Amino acid sequence: MMSKAKYSEKAQEKVGKVMEEFKEGKLKSSSGEKVTDKTQAVAIGISEAREKGLKVPKEKKKKD
Repeated sequence: MMSKAKYSEKAQEKVGKVMEEFKEGKLKSSSGEKVTDKTQAVAIGISEAREKGLKVPKEKKKKD
């Protein structure tokens, strides 16, 4: 039995493009600072994909 993909192909492409920008040193955060953390770069890619309405998992709720 095949499992469902967590992300659509278009969302994966979007994250891939953001990661390329990160590797080239061109990716900036919303505050305008250069992104230096790989995890932050992935989060930016997922956020941008979500804004475009692409299939990505729901945001996890933080527990206090």
